[in-house]
Amino acid sequence: MSMQLSDRAKQLIPLARIVSFATWKDLYSDEVISIFQQADDEGRYLTDEDLEMLKNLAPDTAKSGEKSRLLREQASNLVAEAREQLLIHFPNITAPGNDLYPPERAEACWRDFWHFLRCITYGIAGKKSEFTSQEGLKNMQLLYQELQVPLSAMIYGLEELKMVSLQQFSKEEKDGLSPYFEHLISALKQFNQA
Repeated sequence: MSMQLSDRAKQLIPLARIVSFATWKDLYSDEVISIFQQADDEGRYLTDEDLEMLKNLAPDTAKSGEKSRLLREQASNLVAEAREQLLIHFPNITAPGNDLYPPERAEACWRDFWHFLRCITYGIAGKKSEFTSQEGLKNMQLLYQELQVPLSAMIYGLEELKMVSLQQFSKEEKDGLSPYFEHLISALKQFNQA
């Protein structure tokens, strides 16, 4: 059984791009921003080659790039751990008749976690904790309403993703990386206010 998307959902999906590099122009050259933009356009994490180019063009991104690389390399495991915690906390959410049924709905949510982490790694690599697009987030909010995405579960899952991701780092690094996750968690919490 495949999930049928409404025309409205199909219109909103390409508009729900939650990353924006517009405010980065005060920090970085167009060449640096284009590396991030191309990765986002292709829906992928920064590659080793991207990180190397960033390090050469903006040497102060070397350490943050390494943190981004570590999260990229662990992304599948981190998302799996967050998913496991979400399923423990919301044990029936994937059962027939519930919010993440049929399985295609659940898969779409796990994919969102993978993309959330991808977007967070851009912020980390670029040392900009405010990496989101207000317009993209607004469209994502509309998309989530249209698809009846269980927002409390998504927020819980994103908080778990933060927790398992930060376990890869020292206490000092955790304190420095936490705002990147919090920025996106706060944005999702705003969806509830609407």
